[in-house]
Amino acid sequence: MFEMAVALMVVGGLAGILAGLFGVGGGMVLVPAFYYAFTSLGYQHAQLMQICLATSLATIVVTSLRSLTSHAKRGGVDFGVLRGWAPGIAIGALISVVFAAQLKSVTLQWIFGSLGMVIGLYMAFGRSEWRLADAMPQGLRRAIYAPLVGFFSVLMGIGGGSLGVPLMTLHGMRIHNAVATSSGFGVLIAVPSVVGFFFVPLEVQNVPPLTVGAVNLVAFGIIIAMTLVTTPLGVALAHRLEAQKLKRYFAVFLVFVALNMLRKAAGY
Repeated sequence: MFEMAVALMVVGGLAGILAGLFGVGGGMVLVPAFYYAFTSLGYQHAQLMQICLATSLATIVVTSLRSLTSHAKRGGVDFGVLRGWAPGIAIGALISVVFAAQLKSVTLQWIFGSLGMVIGLYMAFGRSEWRLADAMPQGLRRAIYAPLVGFFSVLMGIGGGSLGVPLMTLHGMRIHNAVATSSGFGVLIAVPSVVGFFFVPLEVQNVPPLTVGAVNLVAFGIIIAMTLVTTPLGVALAHRLEAQKLKRYFAVFLVFVALNMLRKAAGY
């Protein structure tokens, strides 16, 4: 247990710095970090990726709520979009929990790595002037897109930023409003999915200590505590870098993380 706590403190400290530096609130950092920490400690569980996804999403409940409150005070959150997208995102998240619970850990690694590559390449080569439309989707298109956002976010253990921000900016929303509103997407994704993951049955053999359902409470508590301390350090560093450089660093980081997960999935 002591070794696990120390490893998670290191993970949490680094995750906080990277979250502050790159603006990522969870999964793209925490899911692979949890996976490598747990495997290095000997917890080679058949459903380890489910534990990593669920625990990452549990931390996002806290970080997204904190972020949403801060952005709302500054008037950046489009609550009209949140209200319209909430049912679909929540439904997609719950369906994804049921789906993820049936998959092998290696399959989830392939999914995480593949989607991570797409997000990283978009960050590297996407352009701010790209548009699919001048307004957020309504009607049938929203009924299709919203569940997909929730579904794929849960499969990666991420909040609203990595998928929500590109979606909103491609539909004409200003980047600052997209970032603020995406924190609300994070809440809509994380809360129902974590509730669902608490009821996912796992094999009891070789499960990390204090795992309830698929959520590891030790990792959750340590990560929240450490990110509160180290995220401001990452934010301070981010303000010293040019925005374009920061975006390129973020893209390189995502591609590296995705490739490493794909390498693990391939057995190397």
